[in-house]
Amino acid sequence: MFELGAVVATPAALRHCFMNGVDSMSLIHKHKMGEWGDLSKEDIKANQDAIAFDGRVLSAYVIASVRVYVITEWDRSVTTLLLASEY
Repeated sequence: MFELGAVVATPAALRHCFMNGVDSMSLIHKHKMGEWGDLSKEDIKANQDAIAFDGRVLSAYVIASVRVYVITEWDRSVTTLLLASEY
């Protein structure tokens, strides 16, 4: 649906995914394909607008009661996987 740019992740997010049997790249893939995870209707609409008008795109996935974010910057230069506590 949109370009990701460089894909990076924080060590804590990678560790959390690994310890809970989640492939971190599967989250990146879901994000890119528009499977936004645990977002409100307003956030989903914001993502749709962001794709159309070059804004920041955000996905949130709950893994073992911890929110993990995938964020693509407005200019599509970088996509980051991080824990919500690191945001």
